[in-house]
Amino acid sequence: MLAAVLLVGMVCQASAATRISGRASTEFEWYDNADEDTATPIYQYLLFNATDIADTGWAFRGYGRLADDPSDEADVDSEFYYGYLEKRNLVTNLDLKLGRQFISTSAGASVMDGLYLNYNNLGPVDLAFFGGGDVKFDDNYSTGDWIVGGEVSSDRLIKNLAAGFSYLQKWEDEELGYELFGLDLDYNLPNLMRFYSETQYSWLTDEVTYFLLGAKYYRDSRWSLRAEYLYSLPVFSSTSIYSVFAVDEYEEALLEFNYLIRTGLNAYGRYTHEFYQSTSDADVFEAGLEMQRVAKLSGYLVGTYRLDDEGQDLMGIKIRVAYLFHPRFEAGVGAHIDVLERQIGFLGDQYNDEDDTTSQRYWVDATAYLTEKINLQGKLETVKSDLWDKYFRGRLRLNYLF
Repeated sequence: MLAAVLLVGMVCQASAATRISGRASTEFEWYDNADEDTATPIYQYLLFNATDIADTGWAFRGYGRLADDPSDEADVDSEFYYGYLEKRNLVTNLDLKLGRQFISTSAGASVMDGLYLNYNNLGPVDLAFFGGGDVKFDDNYSTGDWIVGGEVSSDRLIKNLAAGFSYLQKWEDEELGYELFGLDLDYNLPNLMRFYSETQYSWLTDEVTYFLLGAKYYRDSRWSLRAEYLYSLPVFSSTSIYSVFAVDEYEEALLEFNYLIRTGLNAYGRYTHEFYQSTSDADVFEAGLEMQRVAKLSGYLVGTYRLDDEGQDLMGIKIRVAYLFHPRFEAGVGAHIDVLERQIGFLGDQYNDEDDTTSQRYWVDATAYLTEKINLQGKLETVKSDLWDKYFRGRLRLNYLF
């Protein structure tokens, strides 16, 4: 996998016109698993980009990792996330991608080994087509797993409107598992308001499986107001035994206010009503401050309050503060208390009487910028939840940018 990427890199370096960039990261972790055994996985990541190969306009983009656990306690795998050749304007207005790549449309998404073609400016519309092998990282790769689909889109038919209609099929062991249609709309009134929606429809089960409708008011550059409605219904492959079981719908209504206090410092408040079928609805209130690095200080402070009729209320806080002590050294501390996880009683009666505390996480982290292209990151945290005893988790990561 990564050897193939490196081979492409060596070939590319033979041409002075080729531009090479990327990141190599070596990461070491240690943590206790549910059996209180210590796992020590090691990862080697490589992000690699080669553009304008041999002055031809072709590009290669790849990302993957090698992984192992010397203590043999963690089930970690090497992964080839993506790696594809790309050519813009292969012929006039036609772009091509060939290889392992991420496909995302309103009809569905997948990692695919195959071909993606995008034809721009066919009159007022753009056309895309893709097809190849459907990649599953959690199962063995099967030659009978296929994906095929396409999209018609345009932002030129109606002023201020961007629209796309997409179609996707997935085959598993040579049987049709999914057949999905998607529609996305985005209408923008400049410097005033934006309306958007996304719909996914399952042809095989004859039902809407995803729907999002939202609006954002942003006339004043310092503040904005966003409202959304979300509907989601899990969809399983027709080849899966789970496809015959009834599943719960999930709905959500959201209202969010954002305010820019000053450059780099933003405040927000958010209210969400969660609609459930098998348990009581819930109201979630969240407010916070987010600070990008201003001078030497950065961080965030978020408070969360969740309440429902079944008494599974939750009050929590997220906080992190980081300080740039030196141009080459930054350190921070943080905590997520009673906000990370929440159990709703589906794990068994033995958990139904637990108190409101669901998870706590405290950590310190640091980044040392050894050179402009090399940095070392470290993080040590302690984690506690109602389900597992407290345990420690650590991570060291060496990054090399090239």
